[in-house]
Amino acid sequence: MRFQLPVTKSDSDDWRSRAIDVIPGGSSTGSKRPDALYGTRSADAGVPTHYERAEGCTIWAPDGRRFVDCGMALGSVGIGYADAEVTRAVSAAAAAGSVSSLPHKLEVQVAEQLVEIIPSAEQVRFLRTGAEATTAAVRIARTATSRSHIIASGYFGWLDWCSHAVGVPATTQHDITNIPFDDVAELETAVTQHAHQLAAIIIEPLVHHVASKAWLTAARDAANRTGAVLIFDEIKTAFRVRTGGVQELHDVLPDLTTLGKALANGYPLSAVVGRASIMQCVNDTWISSTAAAETTGLAAAKAVIGWHQRVDVPERMAFAGGKLMEVIGNALASAPWVGVQADGPPMMWRLTSEIPESLDALVVAAARNGVLLKRGAYQFGAVAHDLAAIDRIAKALPNITNSLRPGPRLTSSLNG
Repeated sequence: MRFQLPVTKSDSDDWRSRAIDVIPGGSSTGSKRPDALYGTRSADAGVPTHYERAEGCTIWAPDGRRFVDCGMALGSVGIGYADAEVTRAVSAAAAAGSVSSLPHKLEVQVAEQLVEIIPSAEQVRFLRTGAEATTAAVRIARTATSRSHIIASGYFGWLDWCSHAVGVPATTQHDITNIPFDDVAELETAVTQHAHQLAAIIIEPLVHHVASKAWLTAARDAANRTGAVLIFDEIKTAFRVRTGGVQELHDVLPDLTTLGKALANGYPLSAVVGRASIMQCVNDTWISSTAAAETTGLAAAKAVIGWHQRVDVPERMAFAGGKLMEVIGNALASAPWVGVQADGPPMMWRLTSEIPESLDALVVAAARNGVLLKRGAYQFGAVAHDLAAIDRIAKALPNITNSLRPGPRLTSSLNG
């Protein structure tokens, strides 16, 4: 089905064209490129491609239009944009000099807090991005075991070891076996095949749903049996599913855990945490970055941890995300012509459709009505999604779904 929506012009068109002139694809973040945001409708000039200000769960475009954001910076903002407490902490860190030739005491303080918060953590190393953290965890595991093979299930970033992208040598994949999510039988088969050279099993414990305790337990048992390192990639799930991640929810402890995203409410910070005996292997290899412990990210993380100490942040995220999914999901169920459904765990759920163009049409219609939806996965509940914001979305939904109804404002064909 091809949806034909009337195209409008806005200030966003100028920023889009300027961006494409100087930035390949229009954005340095792949998921924020116009074609990633809006799919086949990416050329529609009536949708925002850039923002000027963000506060709470609201984004303002350069032309002054405002939007309720359901994607929350790809899940990296769990409290809310420009949260006052986080902003004060970051401003103070910047004013005090965010880097020097010595590590700042914040590096020690936040590491100590993570050891208290994350069930499997005994020691910590900081980095800046999730891709760096997962790559570091794999290198630590290979160093600890003197083996090379990795069994992987999930998305672990853009770096060569886990990517099939153009430009990545095929040889980098020889030591990687990818297995389906939450499939015990496939896990056991892969472990049996690679047991003697197995360095690590790395798992993203939430994809379409939270991984079962049975699957994570099977991975723990397999790692114990083979001497491999078990890694949980909790970049998206720590500080969201539970403060301590899925490992806290299921009480299954990995050897290493990667953290990021909601850890620092949008500021660049990631970490590898884990058992001291394995973390000490960092000293036998080389994992380092000039900006690894730059203090604005650490200050933001300390403020976020303060939030979690006072408030049940994951419960607030689940409540907000659940209300978003309920309001949007019910509206979509009442408008079957849209051809999109909502499903998944409440704190991070997704939009699904058998027809990708239906998703594209929905996110464009939503943006035109002041709601920013993420195509597919994920919509992230945040503390800032209060009832007023949800009510704004609810009031916009009739216009959104009706604009997609076949009729004078919309034409469709099966094959276009």
